[in-house]
Amino acid sequence: MQIERFYLGCLAHASYLIHSGGEAAVIDPQRDVDIYVDAARTLGVRIRWVIETHLHADFVSGHLELAQRSGATICLGAGSGAEFAHRALQDGDELRLGESVLRILTTPGHTEESICIVAFPSVTAAQPLAVFTGDTLFIGDVGRPDLSPTKTPQALAALLHESLHEKLLKLPDATLVYPAHGAGSLCGRKLSSDSNSTIGHERTTNYALQAKTREEFVELLTGDLAARPAYFQDEVERNRVGAQPIEQLPAMKPLSPAEVLQFQTAGVLVLDTRPVMEFAAAHIPQSVHIALDGQFASWAARLLGVHAALVLVAEDDEALTQSRLRLARIGIENVPGFLSGGIPAWAAEGLTLQPLPQISAHELGKWLQDDASGVTIVDVRNGPERATGAIPGSIGVPLDELQRRLSEIDRETTVFVNCKGGYRSSIGASILQWAEFPNVVNVTGGYDAWKLAFPAGLVA
Repeated sequence: MQIERFYLGCLAHASYLIHSGGEAAVIDPQRDVDIYVDAARTLGVRIRWVIETHLHADFVSGHLELAQRSGATICLGAGSGAEFAHRALQDGDELRLGESVLRILTTPGHTEESICIVAFPSVTAAQPLAVFTGDTLFIGDVGRPDLSPTKTPQALAALLHESLHEKLLKLPDATLVYPAHGAGSLCGRKLSSDSNSTIGHERTTNYALQAKTREEFVELLTGDLAARPAYFQDEVERNRVGAQPIEQLPAMKPLSPAEVLQFQTAGVLVLDTRPVMEFAAAHIPQSVHIALDGQFASWAARLLGVHAALVLVAEDDEALTQSRLRLARIGIENVPGFLSGGIPAWAAEGLTLQPLPQISAHELGKWLQDDASGVTIVDVRNGPERATGAIPGSIGVPLDELQRRLSEIDRETTVFVNCKGGYRSSIGASILQWAEFPNVVNVTGGYDAWKLAFPAGLVA
């Protein structure tokens, strides 16, 4: 049995193609499925199974298209409510894969229909090689327990405790663990960036598995649970029905500057995906910036919603293609066009361009030492990040709460925006400019740069 891992950093999403004896299974596929079709062709294997560990809430899956193109059977845990042809899997069910066997564990907790897939290298093997845990067990964490429309987070967390301790943790310590997400995913809090682990390692190091009782586990998972992103339920329903192939989405149209202005007047948002410093130099007024080189798709869904209508501004043709693809992976499909010729075309028409001023951490420190009056510092990191340290006098407004908390920020001051390294602060600063704050400045390098510039703290 061989395991091929595919990872999308933009969504912190891992999917897998496992194969044995000329047959393959794809687990938790991303929306654009050519990578699996191409890999199967290169390996000389037939995709027999497409297995979803649950109905995903944070990305659009390609299960329907992949099954149509490969002839594979889609498999989900029983009770998913999926509206397409599929095999509903029960606890203990087995799927043959060449000489190997995939055994199903029903593991409710993250969702009610969640399953894990235990992979045995042969039909006679006494010990499993690996377990594919979906969002039930991550490396360093477990799945968030608030994705049920009928059960409370406490009820789901109790189910998750049983799934972990009565099923997954009874596997041999040497069993390899392959989850569906890594660091940065919204489906957990303390995920590692490692690509795999073992049951034994998670048993001894995973913070969530150290809870001594079910009650302690439930409190640990639900006591400080971040709000569920608004788009999650939309994503679940999309995956319950099955998404259309990306190739069938309407093509983006090249738009002149005048046409972009018309779209803006009609309420369509301009999304600028260029690198931070290019956006800072000059951008279309009332545009929002989410750079393509970070967790672009996740932030687009969280801040704009999956039903947003967008016109794109990108660095070049390749960036346009990537922007559209990554938006489709998260379910944002209403992208009627893009600024043809980019910002140079806008400038050539003599239309207004807006800068986003930048300041280094060192320069900001000098400013504060000279005169801190008339200054507001907005830290868009999350609470646990701020707990490790913050710029003196800053206020914490996490980026995904910024739009609904604009009234907390003094418009009459110069507003400096910082994050950890400068990616999220550029997004936040663009939102403030979109909301017509008159004086907004991005802190380059973020709090990481601040700590280097002032390791002993700011001295007056």
